[in-house]
Amino acid sequence: MTGPLSTILGFGLFGVFCLALTEKILPVPPSHAMLLFLGMTAAPNGPTLAILLMVTTLASTTGCLVWYAVGRRLGFDRVDRLVERFGKYVFLRHATYRRLGQAYRRNHLRVSLLAQFIPTVRNYLPIAAGALCLPALPFTTATLLGATLWNAGFLTTGYLMRGSGRDSFTVGLRIIVIVVALETAFMLALRYGPA
Repeated sequence: MTGPLSTILGFGLFGVFCLALTEKILPVPPSHAMLLFLGMTAAPNGPTLAILLMVTTLASTTGCLVWYAVGRRLGFDRVDRLVERFGKYVFLRHATYRRLGQAYRRNHLRVSLLAQFIPTVRNYLPIAAGALCLPALPFTTATLLGATLWNAGFLTTGYLMRGSGRDSFTVGLRIIVIVVALETAFMLALRYGPA
């Protein structure tokens, strides 16, 4: 392994934390790809896998709190105007955003938890949580639980693929394609489906 990724991982757990935090702020690479990779390459045994899970979950939650603070700082009116102006470029109509915001206020714990299982949404829903001034402690708790489950699934899958004898790249690529297909279906349902 060479290049910037090996340099980052050369910093050990701090490098893993920075990588996971960066993914949460700017989802490149996507979390599922990064977590599969970390599970395959950075976890030689179960205890190390558990430590990776703790570090990546803490980084994911920290990244969500950064976006939550951004949403809180921008406030509801500014975020509303941004979605009205630019939402169409990410297939989010303003009316859909308004309906989602109302639903989010009513079910913020459940939505915050479930959002961690939807790529892209998991990265930027915290902006809405902050803009809607949802309570920080329940939001953080739900995000922490959701991020733990999401990260555990991909880290463990990568860890199990490591010694399976199968071509890790092919299996990992299939998993990523499935996740992207599900994400696309969700976004289309959000855009064109009923409230």
